[in-house]
Amino acid sequence: MGIRSFLAFELPPEIKEQIGTVSKELKKSALPVRWVKVDNIHLTIIFLGSVNEDTIDDIKEKAHIVVNKFSIFKTRLSGVGVFPDWRRPRVIWVGLNGEIERLSNLRDELQAELKVLGFKEEKRRFQPHLTIGRFKGRLNRDEELKWILDKYHDISSDLQHLNELILFKSELKPDGPVYTKMAVWPLRAADSHR
Repeated sequence: MGIRSFLAFELPPEIKEQIGTVSKELKKSALPVRWVKVDNIHLTIIFLGSVNEDTIDDIKEKAHIVVNKFSIFKTRLSGVGVFPDWRRPRVIWVGLNGEIERLSNLRDELQAELKVLGFKEEKRRFQPHLTIGRFKGRLNRDEELKWILDKYHDISSDLQHLNELILFKSELKPDGPVYTKMAVWPLRAADSHR
């Protein structure tokens, strides 16, 4: 039995607070959405899936090599959207902007290292987002969704820091997933250009 795991950043308290406010508002809507608990929202960099326990130490080693090259990331909230589109929405998310290119480089370098261990590379462009809800049925009326996307399209926050990359274990429980930290890699102070 593998360990369901992913590499992600925990959100700074200010961003969590803001997402909590938006989430509370959206829960009042009639959208057929299962909302994610705010404490369970992370910025996922790579979802590893079900990993063999023997591979965990190798993942830690590879991540350590990559994270050592990077300094703290600056990011801020940026709008609300849905995947794949508002006509057939499956996921509702809050976007991020800031040092996205550097985050994308982190993702790519991690993928290059993990490829050696047999992990598949995600070919799509890295689009940092925070999943706040998953649609559990078809949308009967899309006016409400359009209204929500319109209302929150320009949501923003002050620049915040992402200080450490975390390897999480995810256990699916009846009342929602439980996440446990298996490893933490602090990023360097933001004094370098990388």
